[in-house]
Amino acid sequence: MAIARAMGLARGTVRKFAYAESFPARLPHGPAPSILDPHLPHLERRLAEGCENGMVLWRELRAMGFAGGNKQVHRWLAERRTVPAKVGRRRVEDLHDAETAMGRGRASPLPTARQLAWLLVQPVAALDVTAAAVVRRVEQDRDAAVAANLARRFTALVRACGLRGRASCVAPTKPVTELDAWLAEARACGIGAVATFAIGLEVDGAAVRAALTEPWSSGQAEGQVNRLKLLKRQTYGRASFNLLRRRVLLAA
Repeated sequence: MAIARAMGLARGTVRKFAYAESFPARLPHGPAPSILDPHLPHLERRLAEGCENGMVLWRELRAMGFAGGNKQVHRWLAERRTVPAKVGRRRVEDLHDAETAMGRGRASPLPTARQLAWLLVQPVAALDVTAAAVVRRVEQDRDAAVAANLARRFTALVRACGLRGRASCVAPTKPVTELDAWLAEARACGIGAVATFAIGLEVDGAAVRAALTEPWSSGQAEGQVNRLKLLKRQTYGRASFNLLRRRVLLAA
């Protein structure tokens, strides 16, 4: 008990060490054998032939007696892929960092989805050499190239219609016409996520067109809403409407 208190260990742990005849050998830590190991020669051969479709490889292994799921094959393929996967599929987590992949002579893993989204909406001329190479690699896929082009054009339109764009005289003369053309192209691009985004913009079309053409900002209204929420949360939701109204008026 004294040793356990002094060392901050559980009493059972101390008793196990105290009664042990010798110091317990530490178990070696390392990757455990995988059920994928017997099929690695087939995967390496198919990868050398240019097949980088995880589902195709998994079906081939299943016909050969592989009992695992397709995620194991996708994880193995992620660090060896030379072209990006199709847009819309779940992002496969990279098992090794870029240095390991480059050391094996393979292309480095792609950035995370958030980092990649930021790169795809930037002007191509504003990207550095590394970022531009990543964008070119992603745009090898037709759907990715179409989505990136639409995202880049929409971002440029919104930025040009902002205060900085108007001040620098780069705002388009007919932003509504450009927006309508962009919406029509986005709906017909054949990419579900982009088409859904365009439909959502059309549902709130009046507000979107006003944001591109009017000099007014909703910042003042958003600031008042934020102040109202702050006053409400300071009372932990227990105040009545009359007390909240009084606090808002006194604070004004």
